[in-house]
Amino acid sequence: MLQFSTSVLLKTKSVLIRDVVCNGECRHKSDEECAHKTSLVYTYRGVFKRHVGQSEAVSEANQVVFFNRGQDYRISHPIEGGDSCLDLMIDEALLHELAPNEQIQSGEGVVFRRQRRRIDPRAQALVAMLRHGLSRNIAESLEGETLALTLVRRSLGERTSHEAGASFGRQKLVDRAKLVLTSDLARRWTLAEIAKEVGVSPVYLTQVFQQVEAIPLYRYQLRLRLARALDLLASYDDLTMLGLDLGFSSHSHFSAAFKQTYGLTPAKFQRSAQLKPKLYAVR
Repeated sequence: MLQFSTSVLLKTKSVLIRDVVCNGECRHKSDEECAHKTSLVYTYRGVFKRHVGQSEAVSEANQVVFFNRGQDYRISHPIEGGDSCLDLMIDEALLHELAPNEQIQSGEGVVFRRQRRRIDPRAQALVAMLRHGLSRNIAESLEGETLALTLVRRSLGERTSHEAGASFGRQKLVDRAKLVLTSDLARRWTLAEIAKEVGVSPVYLTQVFQQVEAIPLYRYQLRLRLARALDLLASYDDLTMLGLDLGFSSHSHFSAAFKQTYGLTPAKFQRSAQLKPKLYAVR
């Protein structure tokens, strides 16, 4: 059985946008691969871990991960379910214009210094609009190109993204906490339960997570749930059921959190993106 499936959503002179789905059957590190062109990868469903030498990066819906041209890497899936990602390749001249100098290495081409950056809710919404619009043939090429460049600009902006800066040990601890959260998005985790899974005290966990990610643990979990809601809006016509399936206590709780984060209620976002529900059940 093939582990990957790839669909080209848009291909122009400026951008190449692909929807990449991996079933995640291989849980250990993959064979070494090499990126032939720098790309920005936005995971919108599930999670994977990327290994570059001794460095690791957990990729989930709150992150953009950079695959640098000529850089060797391995992929693993520490939890079941695989992942689905939007893979953006931008014309190198345009990407060089978009990327701040302090984020890229000197020399030819665009090579990012860090493996990842945390993105804000607006960027998450742009990922959903791009994928839904292009996959359903609603967005034309010009709109797709414009949204893609806006997404990249926002993902690299100092005010709209965050570069984790921490010791190796603290980053590993935070990554373990992320894997706990993504293993069951609908579960109403307690702080004590997460801390026990990670192997530290609740106080230490909250302090380190805040230091590394610059937002509280509970808000990070909320954004993961809401990003999953963005992915699933095309599959539900009963939005109360969607909220309950993602662990929200009621439709009003889900709707208020969604609107506070993305500026629209789930129903209005669904209409604005012209999404027509097909299913009820969450995978």
